[in-house]
Amino acid sequence: MPGLLVSLLLVVVAVLIIWKGSEYFERAAERLSKHYGLPVAVHGAVVVAVGSSFPEISSVVISTVVHGEFSLGVGAIVGSAIFNLLVIPAFSAFASENLEATRDIVHKDGQFYIISVLVLFIMFALGATYVPGGTNEAAILTPALAIFPLATYGIYIFLHQQDSSAHVGDDSIDVRLRREWGLLAVGLLVIAVGVELIVRAALSLGAIFGTPSFLWGLTVIAAGTSLPDAFVSVRAAQNDNSVTSLTNVLGSNTFNLLVAIPVGVILAGTATINFLVAIPTMGFLAFATLVFIVFIRTDLELTNLEAYGFLGLYGLFLLWMTLESVGIIETVQGI
Repeated sequence: MPGLLVSLLLVVVAVLIIWKGSEYFERAAERLSKHYGLPVAVHGAVVVAVGSSFPEISSVVISTVVHGEFSLGVGAIVGSAIFNLLVIPAFSAFASENLEATRDIVHKDGQFYIISVLVLFIMFALGATYVPGGTNEAAILTPALAIFPLATYGIYIFLHQQDSSAHVGDDSIDVRLRREWGLLAVGLLVIAVGVELIVRAALSLGAIFGTPSFLWGLTVIAAGTSLPDAFVSVRAAQNDNSVTSLTNVLGSNTFNLLVAIPVGVILAGTATINFLVAIPTMGFLAFATLVFIVFIRTDLELTNLEAYGFLGLYGLFLLWMTLESVGIIETVQGI
């Protein structure tokens, strides 16, 4: 019992640290984006998304390099992607009188995110079928395979760079560049400290309950590392900036799938995942993605009723993962 209380307290402290670091980052990123003349959509889909995804990529790096638990980092990425798609838009809809989408969000960011899900699944499939030693149950991921999603993300950045090429900075904004870049770096450092604490807490909870680390990656770390995304999106929605709120979600997920997981593979040298686990979890992620796209495309807004539906779907996901991880449904045996 004392160990459980300490782990739960560590989770709370880590969440607070991540929250504070995200505040520093958000403040600096907004002022720098305005100074350099980035459009609102690019600010949300690239700048804010990459920065608010720093906890997720930190979870992969720390889990793999420090703790030798690549599966924990993968669980955090997949769980975070589902959390971002279903929970963050729901809370943003509650915080906004009218959470509106645009056709650009649906037809550019949304569709490219669907491509990112497909690319990651292809990488897993190649690791199971073409890499020596790979089987139907074990997919072996190599740095060579990791180049495929990283190159795809490069195309994503190129497309956004083309959109922002016609924009110029606003010289009327008084920005102390060194100070803002320094604040940005401090925010990222604080976030990394919080992620290390929450990874330790997740490993401790897994040992206490005797459950796979993948479960705690999908739940505790995923929710904790998604807080910066949640804070950014909810605040944007409160300020009637629906574009930033929604593009941050899609941009963050695109970065997580195409960059964070491949970086973990490169750091690990090679990594093995249970392909039979990847199929249902990636399948649910694809399903959640389609639900998200369809709902925000309907009248180009997300209503409160639809938001409650998102939360209900996320609750079903958590129930499913919990039942599988504790052995009631014997599909998930760990990654």
